[in-house]
Amino acid sequence: MDELRDRVEIVDALYRFGLGQDLRDRELLASAFAETAELDFGPAAARWGGEAPLMTGRDLIADTITGLFAGRVDTTHVVTNPRIHIDGDSARLTALVEAQHLLTGDHGTHALLKNVYDVVLIRDGTRWVVRRMRIENIWYTGDPTAIFGP
Repeated sequence: MDELRDRVEIVDALYRFGLGQDLRDRELLASAFAETAELDFGPAAARWGGEAPLMTGRDLIADTITGLFAGRVDTTHVVTNPRIHIDGDSARLTALVEAQHLLTGDHGTHALLKNVYDVVLIRDGTRWVVRRMRIENIWYTGDPTAIFGP
């Protein structure tokens, strides 16, 4: 029963990350991360010639993402195919995430991404949080400026 609960909580960290963005809920987004977490979107951005710096720290991650999208981008994230390996108080999660980004003022400008998330998590009390997240892009369609701007 404990392993089932852990598996649900591990995937929930990724759900909180995606849904926090979709609902524009900074606190929900931040709750997915450990205080010293790292988020590496660089490999995905490089796929279309973009750059994204490594983000370190829960507050920087949450502030950067919410600030980047606020009033500019509408998002939806769909998580599928989660695979989990638990080793004591740490875990590894891989999952496919489809992320739709549409300019708020012009839904005709959009980017649809299919990404592989490679996530290292740690137990924080009864909750699991992301220690490190690396996002790689499998394919995309649309205009990536819908994510980062021109």
